[in-house]
Amino acid sequence: MSMSPDAQLELRLPARGGRRRGAGRKPGLRPRIRHHSRVGVAAVHPALVTLKVKAGLPSLRRRALVAQLEQSIAALRSRTHFRVVEYSIQSNHAHFVIEAENAHELGRGMKALGARFARAVNRAFASRGAVLRDRYHLRILRTPREVRNALAYVLLNIRKHRAQRGLATPPRVDSASSGRWFGGWAGDVLLSRDPPVVSRARSWLLRIGWQRRGRIQLAELAG
Repeated sequence: MSMSPDAQLELRLPARGGRRRGAGRKPGLRPRIRHHSRVGVAAVHPALVTLKVKAGLPSLRRRALVAQLEQSIAALRSRTHFRVVEYSIQSNHAHFVIEAENAHELGRGMKALGARFARAVNRAFASRGAVLRDRYHLRILRTPREVRNALAYVLLNIRKHRAQRGLATPPRVDSASSGRWFGGWAGDVLLSRDPPVVSRARSWLLRIGWQRRGRIQLAELAG
């Protein structure tokens, strides 16, 4: 399983004779995602995060696995400085809209999320070993438009993937997402009365700001 950027700091020691040209590990055919700068991570800015699993695993959208992954997300609600606000689970990856108080809490929270995610996958498929294919991909969201686009991208992601395969998708809430608790849909959308597994947003951008760009239609094709 990939570890968070906090746990992957390199130990840099002086080498005799100075740095040699071409030294160091060479990138493979599919080099890992490089460390993302977390400068600017703050409570006022939510982020879009993507976790990908290694090739060869069954689809993550199986109902039993989705339920386990949702339990893992719900277990993080006790954290006050790191919050999973929205999510969607696709066949080989998952998207999350998160809030973190600072870069340190982002690293700690993503380490916990990645570990719980991997354990749930291994339990569901009776497998062992690494699950995540790469370090997580992170994008800081700084404007109402960026947040609105990210929310539509996450909650309607299944429509994007089905469209890429030439398949039509009725305008309905994806059951493998947090859309059934999302209060920002346009029009009348029946929401779940079950307790949400996600945390309540605290940033102005996620609570109010993004809605200045218009509520989200279930029939949109985001991304």
